[in-house]
Amino acid sequence: MDYTLDFEKPVHELENQIKELQEANAKPGIDISKEINALQDKVDGLIKDIYDNLSPWERVQLSRHPQRPHTMDYIDKVISDFHEVHGDRRFSDDPSMVAGFGYLEGQKVAVIGIEKGRKTQDKILRNFGMARPEGYRKALRVMKMAAQFEIPIITFVDTPGAYPGIGAEERGQAQAIAENLEEMFGIKTPIIAVVIGEGGSGGALGIAIADKAFMMEYSVYSVISPESCASILWADPKQAETAANSLQLGPQKALELDIIDGIIPEPAGGAHRNIDEACKNLTSALKKELESLAKLGEEELLEHRFEKFRKMGNQTIISEKGQN
Repeated sequence: MDYTLDFEKPVHELENQIKELQEANAKPGIDISKEINALQDKVDGLIKDIYDNLSPWERVQLSRHPQRPHTMDYIDKVISDFHEVHGDRRFSDDPSMVAGFGYLEGQKVAVIGIEKGRKTQDKILRNFGMARPEGYRKALRVMKMAAQFEIPIITFVDTPGAYPGIGAEERGQAQAIAENLEEMFGIKTPIIAVVIGEGGSGGALGIAIADKAFMMEYSVYSVISPESCASILWADPKQAETAANSLQLGPQKALELDIIDGIIPEPAGGAHRNIDEACKNLTSALKKELESLAKLGEEELLEHRFEKFRKMGNQTIISEKGQN
């Protein structure tokens, strides 16, 4: 079932007209191919105009699109012979955190990602992409295993944030994330993180301490969701659009501030419109960076990783000092 965001409706209306014309064109004695081609050109131009000028709030909506590819979609299409690892060896398994080993075009890799789920029962099983402490501990377990066997790590980030439930807090949610942050700075194998949808708060950062960090073109990466920000600042989650605009969500700003290292392009209109093209772009970016990181020795790798995060925020501080 198709799902259409408000700003996508003009495109979908034209596409429905094209389908109707194509059905008519298939009948004997009718040739309206020129009209169809002209309408398709109009659609292509409209898509470019809309998606080149998305507001921060529209980007948030697009990053949450129900048909947008999730972690398991990318694993199925990009990673071959994937074998999932379960459990944190302390409490239980967390289905919202997927972790295991497979191959990226012949190269063995460890893959860790947060999965939101697609249908209702799967969403409930995956806790809507909000990982629990056992999920972060499972992720760290797989990272340490990968480092032991010198296997590079790829992480897929797609979460509104870590699960804030009472049980999760009782089992040490904050501690589990904090341990991941600390331990990932010492993992002696290349780590590449990709924000594929939402990158929300510490729940995202718990698997995103990486040598190279990327965002898909229509993803978002923020310390807080717009709804939570609006609730704190104005005690009104309905002000989420205002909060999103204030947070300047989107990959371009993150790239300017050196929070990420690159933006992976998506097909016109978003990854959900052509997942194969999105996967092709993702694979190309991952292969290129894995080849580059493989040239670094262990100590150099760790030093670069530390410095990458240590300098975050310096641009703003220097800018403010320069204005005074």
